[in-house]
Amino acid sequence: MAMRQTPLTCSGHTRPVVDLAFSDITPYGYFLISACKDGKPMLRQGDTGDWIGTFLGHKGAVWGATLNRDATKAATAAADFTAKVWDAVSGDELITLAHKHIVKSVDFTEDSNYLLTGGQDKLLRIYDLSKPEAEPQVVSGHTSGIKKALWSSDDKQILSADDKTVRLWDRNTMTEVKAINVAMSVSSMEYVPEGEILVLTYGRTIAFHSAETLEQIKSFDAPATVNSASLHPEKEFLVAGGEDFKLYKYDYNTGEELESYKGHFGPIHCVRFSPDGELYASGSEDGTLRLWQTTVGKTYGLWKCVVPEEEGGELAKARVSLPGTAEEELEDLTSENSDSIYSSTPEVKA
Repeated sequence: MAMRQTPLTCSGHTRPVVDLAFSDITPYGYFLISACKDGKPMLRQGDTGDWIGTFLGHKGAVWGATLNRDATKAATAAADFTAKVWDAVSGDELITLAHKHIVKSVDFTEDSNYLLTGGQDKLLRIYDLSKPEAEPQVVSGHTSGIKKALWSSDDKQILSADDKTVRLWDRNTMTEVKAINVAMSVSSMEYVPEGEILVLTYGRTIAFHSAETLEQIKSFDAPATVNSASLHPEKEFLVAGGEDFKLYKYDYNTGEELESYKGHFGPIHCVRFSPDGELYASGSEDGTLRLWQTTVGKTYGLWKCVVPEEEGGELAKARVSLPGTAEEELEDLTSENSDSIYSSTPEVKA
């Protein structure tokens, strides 16, 4: 019998969660940062969802958040026309980078020395973090607000998306290498360095492209509008979430739907696999993040597998236990007929 998903729910935000990112695996484990319209990005332990701290200083919704590879620095993009760089160990604000419009995206180079930003003013900016007062390098060419901008190919190239266009840039010459147009507004973009894969979502489509040429590799269609998708580090699975509150897991090679379940009490805005591939995180309009097991029933983090016992000659239902998880909340989530939509207060636990 298939075991049911038992998510860890991370509360604390008071508005929709719109972006999340994991660090690489560090000597202290791995970490998760979330961006929220409440203007208070949060840092958590990645495998348990335990709250570590909140970065205080933005005066508007935070649209983008990221960690550098070893989780010593964080960067955030906000509606207050700034991007900020933070010490992710102490929580201190290190640098504020003023922009001329809302900032939507931030991304560190692998060495953490440069920060790439993009936003509503249609410009890409590259800041040398050792000289934050210096003017950034500016790349123009987008014709509408930039939704996401990411370093690629060992920081030699940049991938960026506006409304319906994805562009590839050469960092040295600051020129456009290639651009592709998609049928509907781009809702998310993920760069997978192993294999140089770009994951795009637009409308109901999840598309995979070469990050080096932008040539399409394959695409799948989901049953509802997709806001975000993430590819498993081993490229076995992908997960996606969107407007129907559900999470979908697909076989990357065949496109077969492997699992789907109601994931939140509102539309899902962001979903990402952890660096070890053991779990994925989702963020929603309902104000919560949830952590989900890639392999249900495995003992990992706070999940403890309960071995089924014989009952009257029949095998009991295998299940996963979580410390302090509200049963009724899990029943709500797993009930396909639940009429609950937006939860007025974030759910509890973790």
